[in-house]
Amino acid sequence: DPKSDALSVELRAFPGFSGMVVGLVVWVGVWVAIHCNAKQFVAFTFDPQGRDHAFEPRLANYIRAGEFIISLATGSIVLLVGSSALHAGGRLPWFYASPLILLSLCVIYGVLFMVLLVISYESFSHDPQSYKRHRYASNQALGFSSLACFCAGYIWLVIAITK
Repeated sequence: DPKSDALSVELRAFPGFSGMVVGLVVWVGVWVAIHCNAKQFVAFTFDPQGRDHAFEPRLANYIRAGEFIISLATGSIVLLVGSSALHAGGRLPWFYASPLILLSLCVIYGVLFMVLLVISYESFSHDPQSYKRHRYASNQALGFSSLACFCAGYIWLVIAITK
């Protein structure tokens, strides 16, 4: 039926639309949860109990963890896209688009997490009152959203491959 075909095209705006929506909902949901949970605080500290530069070793751990997740996600994207040469017409089926978009959002959120964490720590080093709730929530949400999109992307990918 041409009418139902037109309707299905309208509901699926573009291949990967569902992955884009899930990825954005994850970030917004995590941000709201963290922001609301931290309402009792005005400013946050990187250095507990007044110890100067106590966060620097942890910063390196966060950056390393972000790099690791980004490496796995980009490797997976390259492997999947590279395998498109093995498919008819040199293209992947449309149902791979949503997990690929989630893995891409994982990379974007991870890079933003690392950059904004460094910027926030640098600002905090110059002004200890600069690390406010919105910055804290944004940093936390980007980090956890990167991890969540990585996990969701892989689960979605497994489901798409095994159907």
